[in-house]
Amino acid sequence: MCGRYASARKRQDLFEEFRIERDLVTNDLEPDYNVAPTKPVYAVLTRGERGPAARDRKGGQAGSAEPAKDVARELRVVRWGLVPSWAKDPAIGSRMINARVETVDSKPSFRSAFAKRRCLLPADGFYEWIKVEQDGKTRKQPYYIHRADDGELAFAGLYELWRDKSQPDDHPRAWLWTTVIITTTAPDEAGRIHDRMPMVIDSARWGDWLDPANSNPANVHPLLLPAAASGLVSYPVGTDVNYVRNNGPGLIKPLDLSTGGTGHAAGGLPGQRGPRTGPIGGQPGQALAEDRPARTRNRYRPSDSAPLSLF
Repeated sequence: MCGRYASARKRQDLFEEFRIERDLVTNDLEPDYNVAPTKPVYAVLTRGERGPAARDRKGGQAGSAEPAKDVARELRVVRWGLVPSWAKDPAIGSRMINARVETVDSKPSFRSAFAKRRCLLPADGFYEWIKVEQDGKTRKQPYYIHRADDGELAFAGLYELWRDKSQPDDHPRAWLWTTVIITTTAPDEAGRIHDRMPMVIDSARWGDWLDPANSNPANVHPLLLPAAASGLVSYPVGTDVNYVRNNGPGLIKPLDLSTGGTGHAAGGLPGQRGPRTGPIGGQPGQALAEDRPARTRNRYRPSDSAPLSLF
């Protein structure tokens, strides 16, 4: 599954790239080269001025049946880790960071959002880990995967709103906005690192994917087919990315495999020379590996056997 990614673009760059019509970001996010579950992330979505979206800014009555007004493409900040509206405890979100494309329209946690609340999650690239043998021991080597042209990736996501009943309607924290990344099977070349990866939506399909009126799963699923675009490339990076507390552009610096070691400054697959950068046969509509959910503590342990989410 997808458990870590990088999102370092400036807010203004996202306005232009995703053709944002309504800005609902109150504070810019810092460039993040180590996005982990429960962190705040940018999300692109299309909504009208009614219901929780309007109440979040203006107040109003829950359950309003008035038709949506001023439908527009928005940029928001949401928390990674979906909390369904029916959840009793928002802590459930830390276990729902990925949704499998094969079952996203049938699982109770996701099916309502799949029909009505889809979004795009901007990313520069993502990380996956591969098992390697070194000095008689097995460890996991992180790889960074991104577009060959360094263009933006748009992960397919869903979002939900959870009402904190301990807060009054007009409180800024009355509604918690959360998100989940949809994953799919990885192509052969990407599959050598992990068998799953995030689903990436081609820009030509953004409008249909975000359209809340497009609520028939039979019409939505075809949008999740692999996009015909230039492919992805991958290369090994240092193990500093294993720790949530580490951040900065140095995390995506190619690793010099010729020196061996653990990968803090060097290291990688034994026997390889130089930083290996290679194409991933997948296209930008195919997913990233479903990595284990990063723990919300300082250290991420890719060796943990229990996945954070198997939805």
